[in-house]
Amino acid sequence: MGEILTVADAAGRREALAASGKVVVFTNGHFDLFHVGHLDYLEKARALGDALFVGINDDASSRRLKGPGRPLIPADERARLMAALLPVTAVIVFGEDTADSLIELLQPDIYVKGGDYAHKTLPERATVEALGGRVALIDFVPGHSTSDLIARIRALPEDE
Repeated sequence: MGEILTVADAAGRREALAASGKVVVFTNGHFDLFHVGHLDYLEKARALGDALFVGINDDASSRRLKGPGRPLIPADERARLMAALLPVTAVIVFGEDTADSLIELLQPDIYVKGGDYAHKTLPERATVEALGGRVALIDFVPGHSTSDLIARIRALPEDE
């Protein structure tokens, strides 16, 4: 089970892992309405290294990036759920719109994002590569996205 860490604590944990030669994987996202597609993604990310750090967008950055009404689940709850997952080593809540500052701090060996970035710009790619890390894209489980889940919920008939 992982831990929810401050940025300073995450940096210290990363240094200890690097000193012991461990491969650190980092990913980030909103992880609003956690579903099996997220779990599959995190399992595959963890399989790439010895430790998986997960950055969770705070509520303000989620609203800026996802729009009004989001996130549905507050950041502290999303972080707690994420930290309880077996593949996750550590969770860090952050408020920036990109994970560049966390990447600079953690200097992950591997930065993981979803396969949807194969055809669009990944804002953090330059930072990862400048620090000597590599980017890995993981395919999504078809039909398992938060947007799909929200659409299915909205399509439910209203109670009378």
